[in-house]
Amino acid sequence: MTPGIIHGVGLGPGAQDLMSVRADRLVRGARHIAFFRKAGRSGQARRIVDGMLRADATEFAMEYPVTTEIATTDPSYNAHLSGFYADCARHLAKLSEAGEDVVVLCEGDPFFYGSFMHLHSRLTGIVPVRVVPGMTGMSGAWTATDTPITWGDDVLTVLTATLPEADLVRRIRDTDALVVMKIGRHLDKLRRAVAAAGREEGAWLVEHAAMPDQRVTRLCDADRVAPYFSILLIHGQGRRP
Repeated sequence: MTPGIIHGVGLGPGAQDLMSVRADRLVRGARHIAFFRKAGRSGQARRIVDGMLRADATEFAMEYPVTTEIATTDPSYNAHLSGFYADCARHLAKLSEAGEDVVVLCEGDPFFYGSFMHLHSRLTGIVPVRVVPGMTGMSGAWTATDTPITWGDDVLTVLTATLPEADLVRRIRDTDALVVMKIGRHLDKLRRAVAAAGREEGAWLVEHAAMPDQRVTRLCDADRVAPYFSILLIHGQGRRP
């Protein structure tokens, strides 16, 4: 039997009409749909494609065993997730070996801080795997500010707010343009790092970029814990004609 293809499909930043034509075609035609979500939640990737799935599609929700309950530095964190990804990969491999194609829904781009990469590394060489790139969330975020993120020879740095504060300060100070992802509970630490780097005046916080509840505020005006889908931006001011 010819094995089915596991498609990692990038959905873009959160709006159906920002998906690629290929992603739209695969999602609408899939008999098997898989997606990640936190237990008890519908999952952002699944929400993006609401109303697009065929009536007979079979859905496979991959629920994270841990999210923020254990620190990422705790050895048990990786142990929990490693077993989880292995189990998910085995399930998808069985579908492929039965000749079934599977579309794995991926927020943004599958190879940019996405969970799908952990399936890709386990499935590649065992069953056919293909990736459909998607518009990244950070692209949706700087578009929401209506301002270019880089000019001329600007250097763009992408960070995660989970880094130690001292590392954040050093890297924020040393770059022209900045994107910071995975903010959540790290907003206060990030705010301190931006101020210590002397970049507070140019920092913006974009929440839910390209989604109906999109919100763009200056970092200094942010007055609450940032939701998961939040990105901090500092625009470059480089060479221009």
